[in-house]
Amino acid sequence: MVNVTKDIYYVGVNDHQIDLFEGQYDVPNGMAYNSYVVMDDKITVFDTVDARFKDEWLANLAEVLGDRTPDYLIVQHMEPDHSANILNFAIAYPDAKIVANTKTFGMMKQFFGTDFYHRRVVVKDGETLSTGKHSFTFVFAPMVHWPEVMVTYDSCDKVLFSADGFGKFGALDVEEDWACEARRYYIGIVGKYGPMVQNLLKKAATLDIQIICPLHGPVLTENLGYYINLYDIWSSYGVETEGTLICYTSVYGNTKKAVELLAEQLEAEGCPKVVVNDLARCDMAEAVEDAFRYGKIILATTTYNGDIFPFMREFIEHLTERGYQNRKIGLIENGTWAPQAAKIMKSKFEKSKNITFADTTVSIRSAMTNQNKVEILSLAKEMK
Repeated sequence: MVNVTKDIYYVGVNDHQIDLFEGQYDVPNGMAYNSYVVMDDKITVFDTVDARFKDEWLANLAEVLGDRTPDYLIVQHMEPDHSANILNFAIAYPDAKIVANTKTFGMMKQFFGTDFYHRRVVVKDGETLSTGKHSFTFVFAPMVHWPEVMVTYDSCDKVLFSADGFGKFGALDVEEDWACEARRYYIGIVGKYGPMVQNLLKKAATLDIQIICPLHGPVLTENLGYYINLYDIWSSYGVETEGTLICYTSVYGNTKKAVELLAEQLEAEGCPKVVVNDLARCDMAEAVEDAFRYGKIILATTTYNGDIFPFMREFIEHLTERGYQNRKIGLIENGTWAPQAAKIMKSKFEKSKNITFADTTVSIRSAMTNQNKVEILSLAKEMK
């Protein structure tokens, strides 16, 4: 048993069987599916875990409960990695009530064929549930990152049960930097919904929060300002780290040579940080993470089948679908007979907010010329 506070226990599980989270994100250190129990006059369970860990989770729960039974299961989010065992919980504890909002119960019926009508407690935004000395206030957080999401504030222990907010990739029995995997998790999964996260942060700012209990990743108990500040930067599409990111594709190596020269020139110009990603070989999710981390980005690719190289097209689509904005972009194109990659790349950001393009666009015809080298130096001065 792991105590969060005197009354709050962690009963989640670690998953080292998984290779791709949500079928696309590489998770070499696994995942944690978090669940919590609050012991009080009435006992409350917060969320369940992935279906594959039914027995382990129920055993963890039983160990904490001892000879008591839970009175409530609070469901904050209906993604199956958190909700899959609602029905199993209901069978194991037939007297427990299910607490959720109207949208959540609608999704339960879709997943399980029942909305637990005779044992449900429907809550509204701002409503409170008392279990003794603990008082839980429900704060709706629609589209962070599903429409039914809510978070819960415990005024007794000053704990925010934050659903997927402040979560990260990685199991809890592995030591790793929080920000790196939390950033990749946030940008990949929640990044599109920055305005909604901003709304939630404004609500959270009115609460005295001492502990954050997310549904993925570690319980946060110290330096909460650090984590909240990062979420504020990410959700407002601000610049976290000063520097320039170069993302490129290269077929025969000529575009790569231009990128290598550009990286050298950026460093020579005193750029505080230069990061280079080969989109055909790097982890695409990490490249997307970098694009949201740094304030300036240079895209270099070839004209290909009358369009741009597929990995670059996919990369830009990942950015724009997540609301990419407030950035300066430089462009390098390569094409032997009809280079148009720069024009196409630029057009893909037409609907993006507050995007500024560098004055210098480098247009290579097959291999770099001396004029291209001059242009690259000029681009480096602009983007340092």
